[in-house]
Amino acid sequence: MIIRAVGMALALVALGGSAACADPVEDFYRGKTINLYVGFPPGGGYDIYARAVAPYFTAQIPGRPVVTVRNMEGGSGVRAASYISTVTPQDGTSLAMMLDTTTLGKLLGGPGEFEPAKLKWIGRIASTQSVAMVWHTAPAQTIDEARKTEIIIAVTQAANSTSMIATALNDLAGTKFKIIRGYQGSPPQALAMERGEVHAIGGMSWEAVQATHAHWLREKKARVLYSLGAQRLRDAPDAPSLMDLADNERARRILGLFASAPDIGRSFAAEPAIPPDRLQALRRAFDVAMRNPELVAEMKKRSLDIDPLAGEEVQKLVEATVATPPDLLDAAKRYIQ
Repeated sequence: MIIRAVGMALALVALGGSAACADPVEDFYRGKTINLYVGFPPGGGYDIYARAVAPYFTAQIPGRPVVTVRNMEGGSGVRAASYISTVTPQDGTSLAMMLDTTTLGKLLGGPGEFEPAKLKWIGRIASTQSVAMVWHTAPAQTIDEARKTEIIIAVTQAANSTSMIATALNDLAGTKFKIIRGYQGSPPQALAMERGEVHAIGGMSWEAVQATHAHWLREKKARVLYSLGAQRLRDAPDAPSLMDLADNERARRILGLFASAPDIGRSFAAEPAIPPDRLQALRRAFDVAMRNPELVAEMKKRSLDIDPLAGEEVQKLVEATVATPPDLLDAAKRYIQ
């Protein structure tokens, strides 16, 4: 009887130890699917990045859930951010990837049922290098020429960077853009330019240009009109940056605000109410995935930049943008039509 009692006691200790060592995050994610909602159509820069990273991210999450990329067009990420904020179960099974200026657009009064600083940011794959491109048959080929001659430029929604920046340049830099809004991401813009419906597109990632439209450059069918960041594009040093187009303090402050978005870049965000332990697990999984030599080699092979930033740091960048002084926001709000 004593031996049997000791055996039962040891079994109970073993079971207790096993239960104590159980990982609730791993238990939760085992057999689950995480939906990654990308706010752009297939083939755009954000979509390309999401699909490149997803398999490596999946491999590092406890429980090995399947990460499925789902394209949710609408406001270049506004719909996706709203969806994971108000519809999904807030349990860590829904992520979003949105335009780098979605935070700024919302701050300036743009649409969407979400608060950027309340989203839980998982991490940044790369900062963004986006450019406006002009077709070789356009009546103006440079910003200086566009100050004298009207060209038709395709952009996304009014609250997003391509529209805000083009509108601001008409006011602050004297360009004569005829702005056509409503395109759902860069692929429809690119198609419209190739068909001759517009002369230029207001924004496309440089990586997407290189990956899916390299013939534009090779055959000299299109050129960079301007870059959407604070610095000139290394591969197109003759094309101005936004800061190059600011010739007074007011313009510098406003265009500098628009140019800050590339630091947020191509980032994943989770639901606002995701449990803290799952948030921590996803952030750590993302960090480990970004250091995977196989992913780094894959990105290089596909001519995709990788410039990772931890989720905690992305969170700080978003919160800093939300804390922009009201006077500067008021000056920038006029460019949302």
